[in-house]
Amino acid sequence: MEKFRLPRKLKKRLKKGLWLYPNDENGNSLMANPHRSKKDFQAYKKRVLENLISDANSRKRRMGYRRKMNKEVIVPDDELKKYVDDIFRKEVRRSSYETLLSAKNNSRAIIAYYNFINAYQLMQQGEVSYGNTCCMSVDHAKELLIKA
Repeated sequence: MEKFRLPRKLKKRLKKGLWLYPNDENGNSLMANPHRSKKDFQAYKKRVLENLISDANSRKRRMGYRRKMNKEVIVPDDELKKYVDDIFRKEVRRSSYETLLSAKNNSRAIIAYYNFINAYQLMQQGEVSYGNTCCMSVDHAKELLIKA
């Protein structure tokens, strides 16, 4: 196997990032090491890889994510109950539902309510990874309600 060498400064810069290939049809992405692998370095040169830690990329990604998750959507309480029953196990359904109802009526915590509704709707459209966001939004709502 032929040795793969890069200039020192380029290698240092490539080590600092968390490089990913584009998402596949399931939304999964492979990690790349362009400072170690010749194949990954070729993908980096063709601008196929994306640096997850880069300020510009992460800022764009965060803003797009926030726009998507903070969209104002209000659903009836019985529909919210169905959403909660679908996501959570029996032991935490009631407390989660009550937390979301309280968040819906609180000006500081309503953003967590919006996050839950939008994440659930995205999950129903086939983006399975938003299930964790639903759970985290309830935890976030609890924190915001304590502060209020």
